[in-house]
Amino acid sequence: MQINVSTRHGHLSSESQARITSKVEKLARFFERLTSIEVTVDLEHEESPTVDLRVSAEHKHDFVATGHESTLAASLDAAISKLEQQLRKYKEKVQSRHRGSVKGSQETSPIMDTEGDDIDLDDYDD
Repeated sequence: MQINVSTRHGHLSSESQARITSKVEKLARFFERLTSIEVTVDLEHEESPTVDLRVSAEHKHDFVATGHESTLAASLDAAISKLEQQLRKYKEKVQSRHRGSVKGSQETSPIMDTEGDDIDLDDYDD
């Protein structure tokens, strides 16, 4: 998985970039098939930095989230939580699609007689 951290209108220290990278790496726990993560930090307004996350997964699925808070850490956490929610929802959707296609998972209906009453098979002895 490739992680790219870039900055607009300012500069991030190597410590900040390392912290961002370590937090973003944890997204792989929610969905294993991530191929790349792009983090863009916009420092145009220093009092409220913006963090954009773009995550690419296998099979052409892209996820995007933006955090806009009072500090860089809060903005990053907000964007990560939005992305985690998207990844959970997508993974649940994919898994439920596969669970529904299992053969034999449908319940069998009870045997009815011609009048629509349930037939108790224990009443019939061989």
